[in-house]
Amino acid sequence: MIAEKLKTVLENIEAAKTKRTGDDNPKDAAVTLVAVTKNHDVEAMREAIDAGVTIVGENRVQEAVKKHETLERDVSWHLIGHLQTNKVKQAVRLFDLIHSIDSEHLLTAVDEAAGKIHKVQDILIQVNLAKEDSKFGIYQEDLPFLIKKADAMKNVHLVGLMCIAPNYENVEECHPLFHKMHDIFEGLKMLPLMNSEMKYLSMGMTHDYEIAVAEGANIVRVGTAIFGPRQY
Repeated sequence: MIAEKLKTVLENIEAAKTKRTGDDNPKDAAVTLVAVTKNHDVEAMREAIDAGVTIVGENRVQEAVKKHETLERDVSWHLIGHLQTNKVKQAVRLFDLIHSIDSEHLLTAVDEAAGKIHKVQDILIQVNLAKEDSKFGIYQEDLPFLIKKADAMKNVHLVGLMCIAPNYENVEECHPLFHKMHDIFEGLKMLPLMNSEMKYLSMGMTHDYEIAVAEGANIVRVGTAIFGPRQY
């Protein structure tokens, strides 16, 4: 069942790529799928990985740590949920990419924790483009400041941006926001960065990932469409 759902998601991603427009949003650009495994058990994760998943995304550090101990599969781990500073040390030890850096304080904590274990931690900056009180992420106007801070650090490697669209009643309303986010992403590629690169744009989840891909996302975070409803 998971294998069939995964195949459908991958086919949908490829179909969404054909709807891209503009020279800076090429139809043949690759899209990375992060299978969101929050509240799904290790058995389901193994089934997905055996079916072809290479990256799993977790929202909570503690849940990921427990799963990591028993998964027995070679897979890349992404943290896609909000990171609390008291969980930074564990996060840096476990995750290959942290999507949710949203403050100078958190950025500094990650840089310090990574330095202590001689690691350069790949990160994305989370942008709250719609300025929703219910979501984490920095506002667009604060983005250049945080990028410059990250670029000057030795133990973090900024590789792009992440955003979450509002939960619109009509999912088609996501188009303008994702389009604007892609424009911001492309514009930031012009900054004179030393240690950073605008490589990844992570946006789109189960209900809106096809729109995100059409508008230029090259990482999507999909859980329910692969695993079914979460197990609580």
